[in-house]
Amino acid sequence: MSTDIDPGLFREALGHYPTGVAVVTAVVGGAPAGMVVGTFSSVSLDPPLVAFFPMKGSGSFAVIRNAASFCINVLASDQEALCRTLATGGATKFDGVSWRPAPLGSPILDDAVTWVECTFEETREAGDHYIVLGRVREFAVERSTLPLLFFQGGYGRFTPGSFVAAPDPELIQAAQFAQSIRRRVEKLSIEFDVNCSVLAKIGWDAVQVLAANRSPHAEPFPLGHRQPLVPPFGAVFMAHASDDDVDAWIRRAPDDSPERRALNEAILEKVRERGYSLLTASPQVMQRHDALLAAFEQSERLPRQERVVRQATSDLTEHFTPDLVRGETYDIATIVVLLPLVEGLPPMAIRMTGLPQNASTERIESWIGGLKRVAEATPVGGKARA
Repeated sequence: MSTDIDPGLFREALGHYPTGVAVVTAVVGGAPAGMVVGTFSSVSLDPPLVAFFPMKGSGSFAVIRNAASFCINVLASDQEALCRTLATGGATKFDGVSWRPAPLGSPILDDAVTWVECTFEETREAGDHYIVLGRVREFAVERSTLPLLFFQGGYGRFTPGSFVAAPDPELIQAAQFAQSIRRRVEKLSIEFDVNCSVLAKIGWDAVQVLAANRSPHAEPFPLGHRQPLVPPFGAVFMAHASDDDVDAWIRRAPDDSPERRALNEAILEKVRERGYSLLTASPQVMQRHDALLAAFEQSERLPRQERVVRQATSDLTEHFTPDLVRGETYDIATIVVLLPLVEGLPPMAIRMTGLPQNASTERIESWIGGLKRVAEATPVGGKARA
């Protein structure tokens, strides 16, 4: 290394960049061989090429490079022990390790996140390492879970946001404020036999900070649940927002085309004029949406699952804040009314769910009126208005 670069400081600096952990496997002389790498990377889609970068002095790579093919196994966050086992030297490190052969014979490790089997395309020297290019022949995702990461000399995992909100100061203040209208919210829930909750906008999530559930229909999500604010959801929170915040909200939709942007802007304008948002959707439609939210949570909020949730939420746009027609009946999933803005608190709203099906326009208007009464009586300066 150049005398101008301190090797220890260089290693420490690069250690601030986390990498995934993979095991390169092969069969040599009828026996499995492998090495742990933190340098696996995709290179090209056409042709399909991947790469990893072993040290020139690696004994494990000296064995693997003689194989006809090799397999990249991306390790899961719960496979640290396996990683440490395979990172050791010696011919016995595969003892007790479960695997099966890929189509070309390379070992696929049990419970890996994904695997990619390759043939050697090219091996180049690069300083004290090799650049090994592999031509992808077969691949598969084995289980959709979080990968193992290597960071600053230790193993770890990516920690995504949770659907259950963490107790940050802004959220605690919002929950405390919600207690000041608890009796009114509970009274409204009893009056209409519905579920009522108070929501707070925390970042780009709507967090449930208070609930009064008197509807015969169970509320699917617990106190503290986070609902991602993807258009059309969250329109009430944008009613008094800045142009920049509105633009950021609209760009959270999976489709930011001019047509979709115009539609979301029109929905927001309706919500501003009417003072509420309303979602007309059958229980079956909402059950599918709620199931996707639950799957998102169970997947530990993986980016791929988040894209599915964003699209499913956006697909509800056609059901959002329609013009109610006298004499017609509707299945209402949610009604949301913005609470008066309070200095020092995030935007907050009151929501009604668990509503009976086939509701008349007059009945829906009575629900909206009830929500607005609670909003108008919300204490703004510490005292509830009469």
